[in-house]
Order: sequence, then structure tokens, then C-alpha cells
Amino acid sequence: MNLGGLYARTQVTFEAGLAADALTLGGRMQAGAALERVAIFLDRVRAMAGLNWHARVVSENNFPTGTGIASSAAAFSALSLAASRAAGLALDERTLSRLARTGSGSACRSVPGGFVEWQAGESDEDSYAISLAPAEHWALVDCVAIVSQEHKPTGSSQGHALAGSSPLQAARVADAPRRLNICRRAILERDFDALAAIVELDSNLMHSVMMTSTPPLLYWKPATMAILQAVPNWRRSGLAACYTIDAGPNVHVLTAAAEATQVADRLRQIPGVLSVLTAPAGPAASWVKS
Repeated sequence: MNLGGLYARTQVTFEAGLAADALTLGGRMQAGAALERVAIFLDRVRAMAGLNWHARVVSENNFPTGTGIASSAAAFSALSLAASRAAGLALDERTLSRLARTGSGSACRSVPGGFVEWQAGESDEDSYAISLAPAEHWALVDCVAIVSQEHKPTGSSQGHALAGSSPLQAARVADAPRRLNICRRAILERDFDALAAIVELDSNLMHSVMMTSTPPLLYWKPATMAILQAVPNWRRSGLAACYTIDAGPNVHVLTAAAEATQVADRLRQIPGVLSVLTAPAGPAASWVKS
């Protein structure tokens, strides 16, 4: 579900005579690994456009970065669109999604709007995201429970590299097509009970792999566990709510739009929850001429 209201805003300017790429995130100049990752990505855009100039990149999020709320996905989706436009390219959605994926795999899903599926593919040509349904297809809201705003010590890319060391990873991957089929059908049929069961299972499987990797990755905080225990109880009492967690301690609680206020209020009452962000399904990545 591409989220509306939570965004990364990025401006890219290619300049003749600029000695090197420059990156500003959230008002702070970046160096080291963050700048290198962006520069490598910009090299791909320069190669596509036949351009030799370096660029200034200024980006900001309106949600915490590096805490398991897909900030890298949002950032590279925005960077793909901004950089390609600044370089004079007019890429279609499929090509833009493929480009975003090279910066951060999940960024390909932040390009199309609404409810999105990442095509597994067997090469760069056929690994991209498509929209299964527009945002208005289903009135769902993501209530994001923030239990930590600290940058996670192990990033998603490092976590992916460790996954193969878990004895559970092979089984998780083998079962992925089945889970994807169930999830796709639940979205298209607007079946909340089916969606809840499969997204919670998938989230639990992913974190089981992390916890059994070498070294293990333990992202959860006490408040994370409290939410995981509370949400299924709310659902059993009749409230449409389910949880999923990215690589981090913060929890996404999906719910029906009509019940989002109640869910957010309940989350705020859990000790350790710092704040709750709410976001409905949103539109595709968009470009605004400055």
C-alpha cells in the first residue's frame, strides 16, 4: 500500500563545473556511505541521459528516517523521479520503477499508486512494480506506531545479506508465492480477515528469519511486543486491525478508515508508543516543476 501523507521530497540539480555530487538530507549535509550510495545511483541516471555533470540533491521526509518506515524506499523513489527529470529523461512508470529498484529494492513499489505488487522477475527487465488497484479501491489506513526514532544499527541491506544464514529463510522464500496469491486476492476482494491473517504471518516469518540469522537481528522494543499482543485481541473483539513490521521496531497497524481514529487512540495508550502517524492509501510518485 503506497501511503498518502507520508512522503519524501527531493530536488535534484545537475550543474556544470560542480566537482562532485552533494547530498543534503533533512537539512544536514551528508558524506560517507549515504553520499556514495546516492552518487552510484546518479551514475546510472547520467549513463541513461548521456550526461557528465554532477548534481546537488536535497531531500527531506516528514517521518523518521532509518527506523523501519520505508524511508529508503521513499527516498529512492523520489530520487528516481527527480534525477531522471532533471537529466532530461521522461521515463514511463515501469522504467522508473526498475530504476528506483536499483537504489533500494522496495523503492520500486513506491513508484505506482494505490495497492502495489512487486513483480519478482528473473532480470532487470521484468522486476518492477505494478498497481493492483488504485488508492480509492479500499478505504484502508496505516496507523504507524512510533516506538523509537533512533536510526537502526543494522540497515535493511545488511539484514538482507544475513538472511541466508537463517535456517528458516529457505522455507520462507519457498512459501512466498502462496502468501502473495492470498494477499493479492484479499486486496482485490477487500477481504480484511484474509489480509490480516496473511500480513501478520508474513511479518512474523520475516522477523523469525532476522532473529535466527547469524548474527541475530533483534529490532523489537518492549512496546513493539505489546502492540503485537494487543492488535489480534482488538480484532477478535470486532475491530478491523492487523499488524506488520518492516526491518525496525515501529509497527504498522492496518485498519478500516472508519476505525482509524479508534485504533490510533488505542495505540497511543500503550506504554512506550511515542506517537502515531496515520496514512491512507496514496497516489503514485509525482513530479512538481520548481
